Amino acid sequence: MRITMSQVLTGTLAGAMLVAGTAQADRSEWPESFTVGTASQGGTYFVYGSGWANLIADELGISGGGEVTGGPNQNLALVHTGDLALGLTTMGPAAEALAGESPLAPGVPMDNVCALFPMYETPFSITALSSSGITSISEIPDGARIGFGPAASTSDTYFPRILEELGVDFERRNGGWTDLGGQLQDGLLDVIAFAAGIPVPAVSQLEVQTDVNIIEFTEEEQAKTIEKFPVAPFQIPASTYETLEEDARAVSMWNFTIGGCDLPEDFVYEITKVSMENNDRMRDIHRSAATSVPENLDKNKVLPFHPGAVRWYEENGYEVPEERKLKN
Repeated sequence: MRITMSQVLTGTLAGAMLVAGTAQADRSEWPESFTVGTASQGGTYFVYGSGWANLIADELGISGGGEVTGGPNQNLALVHTGDLALGLTTMGPAAEALAGESPLAPGVPMDNVCALFPMYETPFSITALSSSGITSISEIPDGARIGFGPAASTSDTYFPRILEELGVDFERRNGGWTDLGGQLQDGLLDVIAFAAGIPVPAVSQLEVQTDVNIIEFTEEEQAKTIEKFPVAPFQIPASTYETLEEDARAVSMWNFTIGGCDLPEDFVYEITKVSMENNDRMRDIHRSAATSVPENLDKNKVLPFHPGAVRWYEENGYEVPEERKLKN
C-alpha cells in the first residue's frame, strides 16, 4: 500500500491537532491568572517570589505576579482560603498552621496547603551598626530596640522567642526589612534580627552605606537554640557579605513554595517542571535558589506535597515518602 505525501501531511496535521487539543483540554481547569504571596520589599521572599512568578508566567503563558504580604504565616492563611494560589513559607509556621496553631487563626487547621518544591534555608542572623559597639548577642543592651521584620513573619514569630531564651531583654519593633534598615541607619533601632534568605537585600544595602556588624551565635547559643526550636545549625559563608571575614555561625529553617491542595494537578505539575528543570534561571532570580533542587525535597517534614508535584518527582526518579503524599 502506497502512502502519499498528502496522506503523511494529513496524518501529521491530525496528530498535531490532537496534541494541541489535549494540551488545551489539560488547561481547561487552570486559573486565568495567579498570584504568589511573598513578604515585605527589601527581603529575599519578595525578590525570589516575584522573580519566580514572572518565570512561571513567561514559561506557561499565563498572567501572574508576586504580591507583598506579611510573610509565611499570612501566605499560609491566604493559600489555605484560596485568596492566593501560591506562596512561600518556612517549615516552622507551616507546622503550626497545619496543627491549628497559627497566630493568625488559632484553632483553625490550615489543611488546604500543599508543598511544591524546596527553596532554601533561612538563616537567623543579627545586624547592628559598627558604631553601636555590639559584636555579640550577649552585648545587646537591656531594652534594646530590635526590629523583627513584618508582624507574624517567620522572623517575628521565632526570633523574639530565641532571643528571650538567650537572655536578651528588648523592645519589639516591626516593619518591612527596607524600612527597618533605614531606621537602624538613622539610630531609631539598635539591632535588626533577620530571618531571611541570604544575602538579605537590606543588609547588602546597609553595607554600601555604612559600617555594620553581622553578629554570630556562639556554639553554646547555637546549641541551646537548636534544642528549643525547630531550627538546624547553619554557617553564613564569608562570601555572602563584604563585612564578613569568615563564616558566621547561625541557625536556619527550610523554606518551601506552597499552593492550594485543590489547584489543578496539571497546572502544579507544569509549575514544578519549570521550577525544577531551570535551576540556572532560578539562580538568576536569587542566588539562594542554588538549593532549590529536587534532591532537597526530603527537607519537608511537615506538609503533604501537591499531587502535581509528586507526579513530576516520581517521573524523574525522586521518591516522595508516603507520609508526605496528600490523603484523599
